[in-house]
Amino acid sequence: MSDYGHDLQFGVFITPASHGGGQVVELAALADRVGLDLVSFQDHPYQPRFLDTWTLMSFVAARTSRVRITANVLNLPLREPAVVARAVASLDILSGGRAELGIGAGGFWDAIEAMGGRRLSPGQSVDALEEAIDVIRSLWDVEQPEKVRFDGSYYRLDGAARGPAPLHDVGIWIGAYKPRMLSLTGRKGDGWLPSLPYLQPGDLAAGNKAIDEAAVEVGRAPSEIRRLLNVAALDGPPEQWVEELTRYALEDGIGTFILMADDANAIQLLASDVAPAVREQVAAERARGSIGGGGSSSAERSEPVSDTDATVQPSGADQSEYERLGIRPTPDDGTRLSATAPWDEATRPHRAESGPDVAYTKRGRLVGQHLVDVHDMLRKELSELREILAQVRDGVVTAGDARSALNDMTLRQNDWTLGAFCSRYCGVVAQHHGLEDEAVFPHLARSDRSLEPVIERLADEHLVIHDAIQQVDRALVDHINHPDDYEPIQAAIDFLTDSLLSHLSYEEYEIVEPLARLGFYPGQL
Repeated sequence: MSDYGHDLQFGVFITPASHGGGQVVELAALADRVGLDLVSFQDHPYQPRFLDTWTLMSFVAARTSRVRITANVLNLPLREPAVVARAVASLDILSGGRAELGIGAGGFWDAIEAMGGRRLSPGQSVDALEEAIDVIRSLWDVEQPEKVRFDGSYYRLDGAARGPAPLHDVGIWIGAYKPRMLSLTGRKGDGWLPSLPYLQPGDLAAGNKAIDEAAVEVGRAPSEIRRLLNVAALDGPPEQWVEELTRYALEDGIGTFILMADDANAIQLLASDVAPAVREQVAAERARGSIGGGGSSSAERSEPVSDTDATVQPSGADQSEYERLGIRPTPDDGTRLSATAPWDEATRPHRAESGPDVAYTKRGRLVGQHLVDVHDMLRKELSELREILAQVRDGVVTAGDARSALNDMTLRQNDWTLGAFCSRYCGVVAQHHGLEDEAVFPHLARSDRSLEPVIERLADEHLVIHDAIQQVDRALVDHINHPDDYEPIQAAIDFLTDSLLSHLSYEEYEIVEPLARLGFYPGQL
């Protein structure tokens, strides 16, 4: 077990959605008011649905007074490190010492290259990040009299003036998962910032061990490196949150918990009920000395699940692929409410079923199951929307109230150009990586050419769903002018119901298995 003895901090990870910029800022201001320690935003400059992260952080700094602010994590390939050094120091000075620097090596290289960034291999990207950290620290080191000269393979400074220095010692927190990035974190980072949804049992222990060993090799104490963790909203009552976060703090050394939440209630609950209780329990355990503080050896901890251990072996040719995979796609029961069919289902292409010799890793199973889980969330939202529109008919709520509820739903916020799950995955579960429309489906199609017809069909159906959601919104607007005519609203919601439920089932049967086999992006599995 490893408790590095860090003071506990709690923060929030807010999606920087451009369509709701005001709400994004309000959530950050709420985190400040309720006493959280940190507000963070993902950084994906190639994603047009997101606000520019640096502009947003600067605006949030001006609207808050005490909470610290960071990218989670900054996209280095599209951010010149010398400029990053100046920007971070400037924000730190203007905010009264409230800027931190979460940074990553980059990913989704097609999108980066499309924005003018240089495509790097995984190894090159780690080397570039290491050089960038050296550049940033050199420019902050105003105690040295000489100008900065740096001749790296990726970045050069030829007599750059130092400064300004940040107002406080800004932490450089590295988003890392693989061995070279973990080693870099131990050697040169101030913090490790992974996301829990990307981790398997044992990964925190393995990561801490790698970081600690790298730190010791260069003469650093492992406790110098703060362990941060992005966590999705935990299931169950606050008491369960407290129990789980306490365990992560005492057993995995997590000192900073960052809740992935675009919900005001979750933010308030974290601040009022969860954070104080976790601090109290951790303090009590430390006082009793039941957990070794100050960075006890991670070698005593459980080993990570190896790739071999994580593989689910085929269990017989007599089983279907989803029986072997252990995931149950949601069937379409064939119920239709609208007189108009959204498409001809008979023309849908289908991929060939995988053979009995295909094996899946535990991580792959989680990836496949995630699509089903997100679809279940969308089905729940559809049910809620139908209930709200029924209340409009009954005179309980107004059409304006229904429009407001619709616009807050994930199914409305997603533009449906490449799939219902992309927006939700990006916005909640894997904000750390900012999965965008240009990544997932093209990766599947490139990896398995037989999927191309299915991918094209799914994209076509997404456009129909987008239009169906727009039609519901238009029906609500029209209802304001024709308050006694409910038929357009009913017709619109029935058509949306038919198209959405049919599509989600089709997508699950065609895509869950390839996702489990191939992952969301190259190299994930």
